[in-house]
Amino acid sequence: MICRILLLISLTSCVSGTFEVKVTQTSYQAEENHNITLEWMFTTKPDSSSTSLNIYCEMFIDHNDPVLYHVHEGDEVPESQDEQFAGRIQSDKDALREGRIRLHVSRLRTDDSGLYTCDVKTDYGVSSDRCLLNVTAAVDQPEPQKPTERPQPESQGRIGLYVGLTAAGLAVCAGLCLAFRLCLTKYSDKTGLSFRSRSYSANSSKNEQTTMTMVL
Repeated sequence: MICRILLLISLTSCVSGTFEVKVTQTSYQAEENHNITLEWMFTTKPDSSSTSLNIYCEMFIDHNDPVLYHVHEGDEVPESQDEQFAGRIQSDKDALREGRIRLHVSRLRTDDSGLYTCDVKTDYGVSSDRCLLNVTAAVDQPEPQKPTERPQPESQGRIGLYVGLTAAGLAVCAGLCLAFRLCLTKYSDKTGLSFRSRSYSANSSKNEQTTMTMVL
């Protein structure tokens, strides 16, 4: 890797700055599971053949440098792509003809964070540039509250039936209590009257006996 970078630098110096590769953005910030587009621009010439275009884009990692995009002599080489990016990289071929490398990265992962570089070689020059991508973990979203379930018509009918039965029961109880109180009142009145009659009769007999004794 170091030898290739040194070779690229030496070749770039030989072309006297006639060819240049530049990133449109030096750093990117994204969230896990989102999508992003990495973009480089390079110098083009109308009379240059497309078969002279060679692109090698990779991610710099300490122990490995996974390839995300490779073009050899104008043709894409999908088998060179590292399995880390398999099925997640889509290139814009129309933009490539205009001198732009646009790589759409989908379903970002936190281990996609790192330094990305694209080396471009043509028949009129060699150059490269790099950008930084930082992917943060997705923020846990609060669970949506479940809407309060409204009672179904059947449940409403049952509730109405229970309320009606309860009201009828209370009415019956109230009627029974009233009838019991009336009976109790009548019974009390009869009992008091009998007691007063017996008392009056006893007093009358006692007075008669007293009168007769006085006459004798």
